Amino acid sequence: MDATDREILRLLQVEGRLSNQELAERVRLTPSPCLRRVRNLEEAGVITGYRAVVDPAAVGRAFQVLAYVELEGQDAETVTAFEAAVMEIDDVVECLRMFGRPDYVLRVAVPDMEAYSQLCLERLGRLPGLDKLTSQIAMKALKPGGVLPL
Repeated sequence: MDATDREILRLLQVEGRLSNQELAERVRLTPSPCLRRVRNLEEAGVITGYRAVVDPAAVGRAFQVLAYVELEGQDAETVTAFEAAVMEIDDVVECLRMFGRPDYVLRVAVPDMEAYSQLCLERLGRLPGLDKLTSQIAMKALKPGGVLPL
């Protein structure tokens, strides 16, 4: 990966809907080699997909919670069951498995406190292997998603 590839990645992270023509102009290539580079980055697994960035408030999901999860055990069966169950909960928009404590950090997006309370009672509190669930409510998203420095 050279400086041009890095610039292509930087630009696409910020503005994923750039046309190939515009991208090529910004990185000072003609369209054909630019498209070839983008396809190579996709095929190599460097670019893993494209998506729209949605304002949580605009779709009724402005209440953001970080939930810290500790499991009863660390055996493969417990971990596998927990992870499979978390993947089925749409309100959990991000799940990170951690070294040390907590075992997992979940980012949850729901409409309001009542919805989060219901989610805890009906789904999160019943996750397999759950020992402890601690929550923190985000006041403001200063740097959501983020762009990887290249």
